[in-house]
Amino acid sequence: MTSQGSSYGRFRRALERGNLLEAEAAARELHGLSLADALSYCLVLARKDPPRFERAALRWHGRYELEVRELALVDAQLSLAALAALRSDPANGQAQRLLTELAARLPLRGR
Repeated sequence: MTSQGSSYGRFRRALERGNLLEAEAAARELHGLSLADALSYCLVLARKDPPRFERAALRWHGRYELEVRELALVDAQLSLAALAALRSDPANGQAQRLLTELAARLPLRGR
């Protein structure tokens, strides 16, 4: 651990500050993100680097469909619609809240 703290701590602080470059550097050190952390990264990416957001959002949605146990079609549709809403309006708080709620309330495979 460095004097700046753990890689995960740096990653979380970078996301909170909206510092995409620092978040990416810390994420590389982590060698993988949880589904919730990947969503947080996507939310920052929507605001800071919209051209890269769509690809990251699709990757996140693919993970969401693979990792969530007993995923309902309506939840998959809602999450995709919320991601699309963020593409046109990165500050859409309703879409951000919906995604965060969907990602948090459903059990992941292997848990």
